Amino acid sequence: MRLPVFARKAKRKLATHRKFFFFDVGVYRAVRPRGPLDTADDIEGAALETLVFQELRALNDGLDLGTDFHYWRTTGNLEVDLVLYGERGLKAFEVKRTSRVRSEDLKGLRAFIEDYPMAEARLVYGGTRRDREGRIEIIPAAQFFSEVAEII
Repeated sequence: MRLPVFARKAKRKLATHRKFFFFDVGVYRAVRPRGPLDTADDIEGAALETLVFQELRALNDGLDLGTDFHYWRTTGNLEVDLVLYGERGLKAFEVKRTSRVRSEDLKGLRAFIEDYPMAEARLVYGGTRRDREGRIEIIPAAQFFSEVAEII
């Protein structure tokens, strides 16, 4: 599946190419080429991002929520992995496999909510501690998956 860039009332210059997601994280892991320059973090990070997308998309389609899926990326390389837009609001998700959140992991979300102050912003990560950094909710992946129906 190819996601378009979220560009409604854009305040920054945005990338124009679509972002590709495999329809299934298992397929992604099976067909992804591996070589000496590929780290486990590169592969598993993309797999977690795909799994978050897959769960959100399944709930959206299964509950017929009518939410549109996008991503957001500026030409200056600020990025938000998933942007959901529809009657249920504007929601931005960044996904990181890391067990510790660094300030730089939040840059894209900070820029997005600066441009779209009505947005809900969440960082889903591989750690265990739930937290909040300003308007950004930081959620461990295990909690995200158990609460995803309420989050969407």
